[in-house]
Amino acid sequence: MPFNITPDPKFLYLSPTHQDALQHLKFGVQEKKGFIVLIGEVGCGKTTLCRRFLSELDPARFDTALILNPRVSETQMLKAILTDLGETKLARSQVDLVAQMNRVLLERIERGRDIVLIIDEAQNLKVEVLEQIRLLSNLETDKQKLLQIVLMGQPELKEVLARDDLRQLRQRILVHYELHPLSQSDVIHYIQHRMTLAGSNGWPTFTKWALRAIHRGSGGIPRMVNNLCDKALLSAYVREADEVTYWDVRRALKDVDKLIS
Repeated sequence: MPFNITPDPKFLYLSPTHQDALQHLKFGVQEKKGFIVLIGEVGCGKTTLCRRFLSELDPARFDTALILNPRVSETQMLKAILTDLGETKLARSQVDLVAQMNRVLLERIERGRDIVLIIDEAQNLKVEVLEQIRLLSNLETDKQKLLQIVLMGQPELKEVLARDDLRQLRQRILVHYELHPLSQSDVIHYIQHRMTLAGSNGWPTFTKWALRAIHRGSGGIPRMVNNLCDKALLSAYVREADEVTYWDVRRALKDVDKLIS
Protein backbone atom coordinates (compact mmCIF):
# COMPACT_ATOMS: atom_id res chain seq x y z
CA MET A 1 0.00 0.00 0.00
CA PRO A 2 1.76 3.20 -1.16
CA PHE A 3 -0.25 5.63 0.96
CA ASN A 4 -0.51 4.18 4.46
CA ILE A 5 -0.57 6.95 7.07
CA THR A 6 1.59 4.90 9.48
CA PRO A 7 5.06 6.49 9.64
CA ASP A 8 7.48 4.36 7.60
CA PRO A 9 11.07 5.60 7.02
CA LYS A 10 11.19 3.45 3.87
CA PHE A 11 8.69 5.79 2.21
CA LEU A 12 10.22 9.03 3.46
CA TYR A 13 10.34 11.62 0.71
CA LEU A 14 12.94 14.24 1.48
CA SER A 15 11.50 17.46 0.12
CA PRO A 16 13.75 20.54 0.41
CA THR A 17 12.14 21.44 3.76
CA HIS A 18 12.59 17.88 5.07
CA GLN A 19 16.22 17.80 3.90
CA ASP A 20 16.87 21.07 5.72
CA ALA A 21 15.21 19.76 8.87
CA LEU A 22 17.28 16.56 8.80
CA GLN A 23 20.49 18.55 8.34
CA HIS A 24 19.55 20.82 11.28
CA LEU A 25 19.01 17.77 13.49
CA LYS A 26 22.33 16.22 12.45
CA PHE A 27 24.21 19.48 12.89
CA GLY A 28 22.73 20.14 16.32
CA VAL A 29 23.62 16.69 17.63
CA GLN A 30 27.07 16.42 16.03
CA GLU A 31 28.07 19.86 17.26
CA LYS A 32 26.59 19.16 20.72
CA LYS A 33 24.34 22.23 20.71
CA GLY A 34 22.31 20.97 23.69
CA PHE A 35 18.74 21.96 22.79
CA ILE A 36 17.21 21.46 19.33
CA VAL A 37 13.59 22.27 18.42
CA LEU A 38 11.72 20.95 15.37
CA ILE A 39 8.20 22.27 14.73
CA GLY A 40 5.64 21.26 12.12
CA GLU A 41 1.93 20.96 11.49
CA VAL A 42 0.02 17.75 12.23
CA GLY A 43 0.79 15.19 9.52
CA CYS A 44 3.77 17.03 8.04
CA GLY A 45 6.16 14.09 8.60
CA LYS A 46 7.90 14.91 11.89
CA THR A 47 7.71 11.37 13.28
CA THR A 48 8.87 9.75 10.02
CA LEU A 49 11.71 12.26 9.80
CA CYS A 50 12.62 11.49 13.42
CA ARG A 51 12.87 7.77 12.66
CA ARG A 52 15.05 8.49 9.64
CA PHE A 53 17.27 10.69 11.82
CA LEU A 54 17.59 7.93 14.44
CA SER A 55 18.42 5.35 11.76
CA GLU A 56 21.30 7.54 10.55
CA LEU A 57 22.89 7.93 13.99
CA ASP A 58 25.89 5.63 14.41
CA PRO A 59 24.87 3.00 17.02
CA ALA A 60 28.53 2.53 17.89
CA ARG A 61 28.65 6.13 19.10
CA PHE A 62 25.14 7.20 20.10
CA ASP A 63 22.71 6.03 22.78
CA THR A 64 19.19 7.32 22.21
CA ALA A 65 15.96 7.70 24.17
CA LEU A 66 12.71 8.40 22.32
CA ILE A 67 9.71 9.60 24.35
CA LEU A 68 6.43 9.39 22.41
CA ASN A 69 4.00 10.06 25.27
CA PRO A 70 5.02 13.28 27.04
CA ARG A 71 1.86 13.58 29.18
CA VAL A 72 3.75 12.50 32.30
CA SER A 73 5.03 13.91 35.58
CA GLU A 74 8.65 14.88 36.21
CA THR A 75 9.34 11.56 37.96
CA GLN A 76 7.67 9.53 35.21
CA MET A 77 9.68 11.39 32.57
CA LEU A 78 12.97 10.64 34.31
CA LYS A 79 12.03 6.96 34.61
CA ALA A 80 10.97 6.82 30.96
CA ILE A 81 14.29 8.28 29.81
CA LEU A 82 16.36 5.89 31.93
CA THR A 83 14.26 2.92 30.82
CA ASP A 84 14.66 3.85 27.15
CA LEU A 85 18.41 4.08 27.72
CA GLY A 86 18.32 0.47 28.88
CA GLU A 87 18.53 0.97 32.65
CA THR A 88 16.52 -1.60 34.61
CA LYS A 89 17.04 -0.72 38.28
CA LEU A 90 15.55 2.71 38.81
CA ALA A 91 15.63 4.98 41.84
CA ARG A 92 12.31 5.93 43.37
CA SER A 93 12.44 9.61 44.30
CA GLN A 94 12.87 12.46 41.86
CA VAL A 95 16.09 13.60 43.53
CA ASP A 96 17.57 10.09 43.37
CA LEU A 97 16.48 9.70 39.75
CA VAL A 98 18.32 12.89 38.77
CA ALA A 99 21.42 11.62 40.59
CA GLN A 100 21.10 8.28 38.79
CA MET A 101 20.67 10.08 35.48
CA ASN A 102 23.84 12.09 36.07
CA ARG A 103 25.76 8.95 37.00
CA VAL A 104 24.52 6.97 33.99
CA LEU A 105 25.30 9.79 31.55
CA LEU A 106 28.79 10.33 32.98
CA GLU A 107 29.58 6.61 32.74
CA ARG A 108 28.51 6.54 29.10
CA ILE A 109 30.37 9.72 28.19
CA GLU A 110 33.52 8.22 29.71
CA ARG A 111 33.03 5.20 27.43
CA GLY A 112 32.95 7.51 24.42
CA ARG A 113 29.17 7.48 23.96
CA ASP A 114 26.96 10.46 23.09
CA ILE A 115 23.40 10.50 24.42
CA VAL A 116 20.44 11.93 22.50
CA LEU A 117 16.99 12.42 24.01
CA ILE A 118 14.10 12.99 21.57
CA ILE A 119 10.67 14.01 22.84
CA ASP A 120 7.81 13.88 20.31
CA GLU A 121 4.57 15.85 20.72
CA ALA A 122 6.50 18.18 23.04
CA GLN A 123 3.69 20.76 22.98
CA ASN A 124 1.89 18.47 25.45
CA LEU A 125 4.63 18.69 28.08
CA LYS A 126 3.68 20.29 31.38
CA VAL A 127 5.66 23.39 32.33
CA GLU A 128 7.06 21.52 35.35
CA VAL A 129 8.33 18.71 33.11
CA LEU A 130 9.89 21.19 30.68
CA GLU A 131 11.67 22.80 33.62
CA GLN A 132 12.95 19.36 34.69
CA ILE A 133 14.23 18.79 31.15
CA ARG A 134 16.00 22.16 31.28
CA LEU A 135 17.67 21.11 34.51
CA LEU A 136 18.83 17.90 32.82
CA SER A 137 20.47 20.07 30.16
CA ASN A 138 22.60 21.56 32.94
CA LEU A 139 24.34 18.21 33.43
CA GLU A 140 27.79 18.62 31.91
CA THR A 141 31.49 18.02 32.19
CA ASP A 142 34.14 20.72 31.76
CA LYS A 143 34.10 20.03 28.02
CA GLN A 144 30.56 19.10 26.96
CA LYS A 145 26.89 18.65 27.75
CA LEU A 146 25.99 15.15 28.88
CA LEU A 147 22.69 15.13 27.00
CA GLN A 148 21.56 16.40 23.60
CA ILE A 149 17.81 17.16 23.70
CA VAL A 150 15.48 17.33 20.68
CA LEU A 151 11.97 18.71 21.20
CA MET A 152 9.56 17.92 18.35
CA GLY A 153 6.05 19.34 18.29
CA GLN A 154 3.17 21.10 16.61
CA PRO A 155 3.06 24.90 16.16
CA GLU A 156 1.54 25.19 19.65
CA LEU A 157 5.01 24.37 20.97
CA LYS A 158 6.11 27.88 19.93
CA GLU A 159 3.43 29.35 22.21
CA VAL A 160 4.51 27.10 25.09
CA LEU A 161 8.17 28.06 24.72
CA ALA A 162 7.24 31.76 24.52
CA ARG A 163 5.97 31.69 28.12
CA ASP A 164 7.84 34.08 30.38
CA ASP A 165 8.48 31.37 32.98
CA LEU A 166 10.29 29.29 30.34
CA ARG A 167 12.67 32.01 29.16
CA GLN A 168 15.67 30.17 30.63
CA LEU A 169 14.81 27.13 28.51
CA ARG A 170 14.14 29.30 25.45
CA GLN A 171 17.59 30.90 25.74
CA ARG A 172 19.22 27.46 25.53
CA ILE A 173 17.67 26.57 22.17
CA LEU A 174 20.54 26.99 19.71
CA VAL A 175 19.05 25.05 16.77
CA HIS A 176 15.45 25.68 15.65
CA TYR A 177 13.67 24.59 12.46
CA GLU A 178 10.08 24.70 11.27
CA LEU A 179 8.81 22.29 8.61
CA HIS A 180 6.73 23.83 5.81
CA PRO A 181 3.98 22.21 3.69
CA LEU A 182 4.94 20.63 0.37
CA SER A 183 4.75 22.75 -2.78
CA GLN A 184 2.73 21.51 -5.77
CA SER A 185 5.93 20.24 -7.39
CA ASP A 186 6.90 18.48 -4.15
CA VAL A 187 3.46 16.84 -3.92
CA ILE A 188 3.82 15.46 -7.47
CA HIS A 189 7.28 14.06 -6.70
CA TYR A 190 6.05 12.75 -3.33
CA ILE A 191 3.24 10.77 -5.00
CA GLN A 192 5.54 9.41 -7.71
CA HIS A 193 8.13 8.48 -5.06
CA ARG A 194 5.67 6.45 -2.98
CA MET A 195 4.06 4.79 -6.00
CA THR A 196 7.47 3.73 -7.33
CA LEU A 197 8.59 2.32 -3.96
CA ALA A 198 5.33 0.36 -3.75
CA GLY A 199 6.11 -1.24 -7.14
CA SER A 200 3.64 0.55 -9.40
CA ASN A 201 5.80 0.29 -12.56
CA GLY A 202 4.07 3.42 -13.86
CA TRP A 203 0.48 2.30 -13.28
CA PRO A 204 -1.98 3.50 -12.22
CA THR A 205 -1.30 7.12 -13.15
CA PHE A 206 -2.65 10.40 -11.79
CA THR A 207 -3.82 13.04 -14.29
CA LYS A 208 -2.44 16.57 -14.15
CA TRP A 209 -5.75 17.88 -12.80
CA ALA A 210 -5.91 15.12 -10.20
CA LEU A 211 -2.47 16.07 -8.91
CA ARG A 212 -3.41 19.74 -8.71
CA ALA A 213 -6.59 18.88 -6.81
CA ILE A 214 -4.62 16.71 -4.36
CA HIS A 215 -2.18 19.54 -3.65
CA ARG A 216 -4.95 22.08 -3.18
CA GLY A 217 -7.12 19.77 -1.07
CA SER A 218 -4.26 18.57 1.15
CA GLY A 219 -2.64 21.96 1.72
CA GLY A 220 0.69 20.20 1.08
CA ILE A 221 0.44 18.15 4.30
CA PRO A 222 1.85 14.66 3.58
CA ARG A 223 -0.66 12.80 5.76
CA MET A 224 -3.55 14.50 3.94
CA VAL A 225 -1.90 13.69 0.61
CA ASN A 226 -1.81 10.03 1.68
CA ASN A 227 -5.48 10.08 2.69
CA LEU A 228 -6.61 11.65 -0.59
CA CYS A 229 -4.42 9.43 -2.77
CA ASP A 230 -5.58 6.28 -1.00
CA LYS A 231 -9.27 7.15 -1.43
CA ALA A 232 -8.77 8.38 -5.01
CA LEU A 233 -7.03 5.10 -5.94
CA LEU A 234 -9.98 3.19 -4.48
CA SER A 235 -12.37 5.30 -6.54
CA ALA A 236 -10.42 4.52 -9.72
CA TYR A 237 -10.34 0.83 -8.78
CA VAL A 238 -14.12 0.77 -8.38
CA ARG A 239 -14.39 2.23 -11.89
CA GLU A 240 -11.97 -0.46 -13.10
CA ALA A 241 -9.74 2.32 -14.40
CA ASP A 242 -5.93 2.59 -14.34
CA GLU A 243 -5.98 6.39 -14.33
CA VAL A 244 -6.86 8.51 -11.30
CA THR A 245 -8.79 11.58 -12.47
CA TYR A 246 -9.86 14.90 -11.00
CA TRP A 247 -13.28 13.38 -10.25
CA ASP A 248 -11.73 10.55 -8.25
CA VAL A 249 -9.98 13.17 -6.11
CA ARG A 250 -13.26 15.09 -5.76
CA ARG A 251 -14.89 11.94 -4.35
CA ALA A 252 -11.92 11.46 -2.03
CA LEU A 253 -12.26 15.04 -0.77
CA LYS A 254 -15.95 14.49 -0.04
CA ASP A 255 -15.13 11.34 1.93
CA VAL A 256 -12.48 13.18 3.95
CA ASP A 257 -14.89 16.09 4.59
CA LYS A 258 -17.47 13.62 5.92
CA LEU A 259 -14.92 12.10 8.31
CA ILE A 260 -13.83 15.54 9.56
CA SER A 261 -17.38 16.83 10.04
